[in-house]
Formats: sequence, C-alpha cells, structure tokens
Amino acid sequence: MACTGPARCRAESGVMADESLDEAINPHSVGERLRQARETAGLTLDQVASQTRIPTRHLHHIEREEWDALPAITYCVGFVRAYANAVGLDGAELSREVRDRLGGLKVRAPAAEYYEPADPARVPPRSLAIVTVIILVALVAGYVIWRSGLGGEAGPSGSVTVPLPEASTNAAQPTPNAPTVAPQVAAGQPVTLTATQEVWLRITDASGGPALFTGIMAPGQTFQVPATAQAPVVRTGRPQVLRVSVGGQDLGPIEPAERTVSDVSLRAEDIAARIRNAAAAPAPAPAQPPTP
Repeated sequence: MACTGPARCRAESGVMADESLDEAINPHSVGERLRQARETAGLTLDQVASQTRIPTRHLHHIEREEWDALPAITYCVGFVRAYANAVGLDGAELSREVRDRLGGLKVRAPAAEYYEPADPARVPPRSLAIVTVIILVALVAGYVIWRSGLGGEAGPSGSVTVPLPEASTNAAQPTPNAPTVAPQVAAGQPVTLTATQEVWLRITDASGGPALFTGIMAPGQTFQVPATAQAPVVRTGRPQVLRVSVGGQDLGPIEPAERTVSDVSLRAEDIAARIRNAAAAPAPAPAQPPTP
C-alpha cells in the first residue's frame, strides 16, 4: 500500500527499519536453530527420532521450546545435545545454553492458603490430647527397649556386639553362573545395550569416528549397535548399569564396578570375550577381621 503523505511514509519506514534491526540483533532461539538445521540437512522429525532414540513428541516440544512439557532438566539438556549433534550443530554449546536458561527459571511462589477458623465444638478436649501423647510416648519407649534386646548378642566378656549393616556399593554384583558366549560363536551376532538405571553414554564407529548414539538412556531403554558399524566403541562413566546381550542372550553388565571406561569395543566377539574374561577372573578374597 502506497504512503499517503511524507509523515506517514517516514513512520512506516521507521517501523520497517526497527523490525529489520530486531531481526538482525535478536538471535534465533535454540528450538528455531535446531529446526532450521534439520530442514537444511533434509531430515524429518521421525528420522531424527530414529537416529537419536528421542520420541518425536519430545522433538516437537524442543523446537517449540515447550520445556514444561519435557521431563527434568537433565533430560532436556541431553535431548538438546543429541538433537544438535544429529543435525550438525554444536551439541555441547546448545546444551549448555539450555542448562543455563532452565537453571535460571524462577519457581512460581505457592499461592497463600486461607483456612476457616476451627469450630470449638469439634476441637477435642485438652485432657484427651495429653493422654494420647503419653500413650504414644510409652509405646515408642517400649518398642525401643524391645528392639535393643533383640539387636545384639552377648560376647565372651559379657559385652553386647551389635551386628553392623553391610556396606552398600554402586557396583553391580555378577550373577552366579552367568551365561557366557564364546567369542568365535558371538561373531556376527547383534549386540544390544539395555540401561538398568539412568546413564549417559557415547557410541562411535571407531575411536573419534562418527557418533552412533550420544545422550542419556532411561531405565529400560535399549540400543542395538548397527550391523553396518565397522568398529563400534562406547564411553560411559557407569558401565555397571549397561547390560549387554549378544544374539539375544544377556551376558551381564559391561563392567561390574562404577568407573569411566573409554573405547570399549562393542563388536560381538570383543564384548563377549571381555565379559567372559571378567567372569573367569578370581574374585578378591574378603578382608579378614583383625585378631584380638
């Protein structure tokens, strides 16, 4: 539509200039950058979901920046990192930006609640409340005395020895007589990883090669190593919660203890040999108590 006067033309030109300036100054949001990179790469959301193992509905929420519809911040950061790497962007930078943004969101203060004054006719008498408290105290004291009588055994000197609870550990205990597969039999069989707890991992085709999977696996989530991978390797800090199955047979965790492992081969014969050798290794002898 043509300008009807100099003043109006100057006003409309100023508005257009302001809009152009805003577009030049304000960077695209994380979701918009991911969407543009995906479209530039010629990928659909379903293809990205198949590559990253992230549900398509979560990818929709990420592109629209509907963070409230996603799980916890840890999942949001991991999803954005995996999505960015899949479309050729810097996953570490975008995930750090999302973490900073979500970490700075303020929690809405709870609304004040108002209560009606209690009806004096419904309030129990004070004497009844005192009697109830005395009965509860007596019951708790009796329970404590009863437990203390059962909790220890008298030693030779008449002292009471209280059994100490066993120390907990994050290491996955190996299953007795766990099935093993000979490396020569495992060769060519499909390899599947199953997470028993939340775990971050990165799988590449050879050390430093292209990423096959990068992100967080939820409990129960699985990942099958592509048959086309030449030398797949895995890096994770919690190998004890990643169980390996070769040809459909569960061989147990990658390692029984929690520690960072890098470049662990996921070829069927290699991982079968690794788990088989770990199962055949003698267990460390338990520490003997000091002699009195």
